[in-house]
Amino acid sequence: MNPPLTVFLVEDNSHVRLSLIPALQDLLGAQILATAESESEALAWLAAHKEGWDLAVVELFLKQGTGLGVVRWTHERLERQKVAVLTDYPTEATRSWCQKAGADAVFDKETELDQFIAFCQGLSGSPAAGLG
Repeated sequence: MNPPLTVFLVEDNSHVRLSLIPALQDLLGAQILATAESESEALAWLAAHKEGWDLAVVELFLKQGTGLGVVRWTHERLERQKVAVLTDYPTEATRSWCQKAGADAVFDKETELDQFIAFCQGLSGSPAAGLG
């Protein structure tokens, strides 16, 4: 059995956090290490836990700063560490900016949750059911 996928969630919307956390735990057996609502809070946590996470899930629009700044900060992460952007604004330009900043994947919160879960499943090695 694989160890649980360890996740750092950067999301300022409490409703999204409250639905995403149990979904990741239930569908993937993921361990949510911490959450952050702002760029500065996220960067402080990442600086203190450089190697202690597998997946950072990042929203672009935060209470302070941007998720793009968080993604950029992770550019020197370990190869096993992945960054996924979950956003309400998945335009082609947004996807391009995120990938240039170092994101491994970009997903639309509204229409691509099944793809996001499949991406996470690939990282964790555990079977996962779809979200709907």
